[in-house]
Order: sequence, then C-alpha cells, then structure tokens
Amino acid sequence: MLAKRFYAALVGQQSLVPNPEVDAIVERSSSALARSLSSRSASPEATVDAQTSGDSDVVAVHTDRVEVEQVREAGSVHVAHQMWERLGIGDILAKAGFDAKARTLAEILTINRLVRPCSEHATPDWVRRTAIGDILGVDVSKLGDDALYRHLDELHPQRGAIERGLVERERSLFNLEETLLLYDMTSTYFEGRCDGNPAAKRGYSRDHRGDCKQVVVGLALDGDGFPKAHEVFDGNTIDRTSIAAMLDVLEARMGKRGGATVVVDRGFAYDETLAEIRSRGYHYMVAGRPGERTPYLDEFEDEDGWREVVREPSPRNPAQTKSAVSIKRAARRAGEGEARILCHSEGRVEKDRAIREKHEGRLLADLEKLGERVTKGGLRSEAKIHEAIGRIKERYPRVARYWEIRFDASARALVWQQDEAKKEKATSLDGCYLIRTSRTDMTDEEIWRTYMMLTRVENAFRDMKGPLMERPIYHQLQRRVETHIFLCVLAYHLLVCVERTFLGAGIHTSWEAIRDALSTHQVVTVLLPATDGRTLRIRKGSLPEPEHKEIYRVLGIPEKLMTPIREWVET
Repeated sequence: MLAKRFYAALVGQQSLVPNPEVDAIVERSSSALARSLSSRSASPEATVDAQTSGDSDVVAVHTDRVEVEQVREAGSVHVAHQMWERLGIGDILAKAGFDAKARTLAEILTINRLVRPCSEHATPDWVRRTAIGDILGVDVSKLGDDALYRHLDELHPQRGAIERGLVERERSLFNLEETLLLYDMTSTYFEGRCDGNPAAKRGYSRDHRGDCKQVVVGLALDGDGFPKAHEVFDGNTIDRTSIAAMLDVLEARMGKRGGATVVVDRGFAYDETLAEIRSRGYHYMVAGRPGERTPYLDEFEDEDGWREVVREPSPRNPAQTKSAVSIKRAARRAGEGEARILCHSEGRVEKDRAIREKHEGRLLADLEKLGERVTKGGLRSEAKIHEAIGRIKERYPRVARYWEIRFDASARALVWQQDEAKKEKATSLDGCYLIRTSRTDMTDEEIWRTYMMLTRVENAFRDMKGPLMERPIYHQLQRRVETHIFLCVLAYHLLVCVERTFLGAGIHTSWEAIRDALSTHQVVTVLLPATDGRTLRIRKGSLPEPEHKEIYRVLGIPEKLMTPIREWVET
C-alpha cells in the first residue's frame, strides 16, 4: 500500500481514502526526494546522469519482450467526464459546500450510472476495471463502498440546490426558453421488505410488479428535453394528487414561469387539477379521460372537418415509421373556456382494442370470483356485495360502463350481462382521443404536436429505467432511495447533453449506441524492457479509431484521454 500511495503522490493523484500514517511517510519521503533532485540538478554531472538513466525519449528496448497490462475501458468514461465539466457540475457542488474529494465521489457515482450502472457495493470493483482513476487523476485503489454510502447521505440534503444550479447552467449554456413544461409520473419498485422506508408502498405499478413495494417518481422536462425538477412520492400516490407539490418543486428549482404551458397526460384530466395549474398562472394541455370522448361520438363519426397530420419518426428512435393522425376542433360548448381537439389514429385502434379486451377479461374474472363467493355464502351482507360490485366497476371503468352488473337477492346470485349498444359505442371510439387545453390561441395542429412532445418524458423514464438502471432499488432507507433516484436524474442530464449535441449536428443516435462504440477506446500500461536491465512503464490512452474520433469531434471534446505517465522500474 505504501508503494502504491508513494507512486500516486509522485504522479499527482489525490487519495479518496486518506490514511494519516501512510500520508505522513509519503510526505517525508517526497520532501527528501525533492531535496535530492534539487541538489543533483545544481551540478553538470546530474544532467549526464539523467540522460544516461533513460529519461530520454530514445530508449533501446527488447522488442520481443514488450507487453501491455492494466487495459481499462476509457472512452465512455472520458465522454461522461467531459459532459460533467461542460455542465459545470463540479462548481455547482462546490457552491453547495462539497470539498474536492466529495465532488470526485459524486462524479464517480454519476458516471457509473451513465456508463455501467451497478450498486454502490459493486461500484468500487467497477471503478478499478475502468480508467476513471486515470481520467480524474485520483487514486482509486483503496476506494470502498463505505465511502460511497456515506456520500449518498451527504448528497441527500443538497439535491434541491444542485438541481437548481443545473437548471441555471443549462438555461444559459443551451439558451433554453422554458415556455413549455412536460410533466409525468412513473413508478420504480424495490427488492426487499423496505421496512425502514415509509414511502415504500404498494400501488399502481407501471413496471407490472404489483407484488413489490414501490415509490412514484414525478419528472418535469422543458420542451428541449432537459430535466427541470423531480420529486419522489409515496408508492400509492395517485397522479392527479401530485400536481400541487410538483409545481412547488418546479418553482423552487427554476422560479415562477407565468404563462408557460404545463402538458400532462390523462391521469391529470380532472377539473380540480386543471384549476390548480391555472391558479398558478400556467396554461394546461391534457388528454381527456376515455369517458370524456363519449359526448363527441357524433363528431367523431362525422366525416367532415378532419385534417390529416403526419408525425415524423422521433430523433430518439430512427427505426420508428411515420404515422398519420386525423384531427379537428370540437364544436364549442357554452362555458367551456378551452379548446378541445378530436384526434383519430389508425395506429392506436389495435392498441386501444387490446387494452379494452384485457380490462374486460380481468373484469369478468373478478366477477366470477365474486359470484363464487356469493353463491358459496362467503359474502352474505347485501350491502357488502354491492360495495364489492362498486369496487370492481371502479377498478375497470373503461369496460364496466357497457356491462350491467347486479345482485339477484331472490336467487342469492351475482348476475352480469353485456349491453351490446354501449359496447358498440365503446368499440367505435377505439383509436380516438381528446386533447383539452386553455391555449385557445393555438391552431389544431400546434396543439396536437405540442401534446405529443409529452413522449419526451416517457423517453426519459425509459432511459432512466433502461441504460441508467434506476430499477430495481435495493436501498432500504428513504434518504438513500431518494439519492439513488437523484443520481439517475443527474446522469440523465449528462445523457441529454450528449444526445442533444448529436441532434444539433443532424445525427440521430442514442447514448447506448455511443457508449458501445466507445468501449474499445482504452487506457493501457505499456512495458518497455530496456537493454540496461530496467523496464520503462508508460501509462497512456490508446490511439482513437476513426469512429471514436468522429464522436469526439461532434461533441467538441479532446481525443486525448490522459497525460501519459512514465516510470522506470528495476527488473
């Protein structure tokens, strides 16, 4: 350990895990070495010694004994570090009170989530398998998971200040307008009992893991796709109940943006939610709930007034094909005070039908179970039976409206029958949806295209759960769960910075593709056995291949991974 620490001190690396006893020895030895070199440099003989000792660039070596060791992946780490520097996150952390070592730990945790996500327990091993120590100029040989866990706790109370600093930095760096705010929610589940986390609860799982406890994450982006704020809610939080708290967080991060348009999905399409948005001085745009389409059935069936608009493939998904949607403005009804756009998408017909049929299957299965309980006498109270029927209808509102469900008291049996006319009406609305907005100044197409930008939040959640591996969560303490999610958001800032730079250059790609391409750019140690019996060790980056060079050119970052380190060793 002393030899490694002494070598690190010589090449200027800082230690992330200080050892006062070892550091004292290193300091005394370094001082003695400095005095020795100083006295030698004062005499002409020293120059001759330095040249003959092999410090010249010209060295005679045994070419058949040249070897390479400590090969470490570096390209993706290099890009992540450069984006960290570009966004000035280190300066933001410094303003929040973090010292150099704490800033380095934060960068290591964030880069890990971007490059090769793993648990804090496994991160030290990942660190030593990469060139992150070389690129950051730190000694990571003794980094342990205890330091990382402690750092999670230090980051937790400063999450808001860091996020606010990033919003300000990105606003000036990318000239963001922030007139559009895209907000949505997702869930992320846990492994384990989570007894120490009061926010971990069972609720509607977007991950289809109803067997696990979860938390709900709200995320707001601007129209350019940059995160503005996030919040972690209890696992049983209903979407529409989060809007007031999320607007509070947004305003704390970016200031009040009066006149901005808040775009949300149909889970927020309730009068009290929209009233809350308007009371804050914002406009709203939301998709209507399925039941809200029914009053417009005649207008959906009317062939007049429709206009076809084409949706181009998303830059994030070049494989996506063009799709056409027909839209028209709904007839204005007295007292509405909003624009309502009717939309019909052939591409959504099959999706809507599949969802409806799935819900119908579940409705019938639950009715069968309830009917069996009633028949066998497991549920006797008529009031309780009606309550159970009501809960089933509430659980499947999309399909329950065209099923007549009742309790036959004389036969002590549950009876249900399909209303064919209502089902035909529901079927005719497959592929149809309604957009509501207080932006009455916008054209139909502008409203539709603006609402469709909400898919950027869906893409963000997909990235956080996919390449950034936000889920599953193994932490059991609430503060560490919240910091884990915060680090995923922090890594997403870097991801957006990379992808937006490529998109600005007219190149449609993803971080995953870039990361895979950079995996072959590495840092290595070259061993050159000299003819005088010693070996010259050179730690340096490999030459970038054309593919690497193009990535670095587009991002505007240097090709050089690190400053080479040369060391003579006796063999």
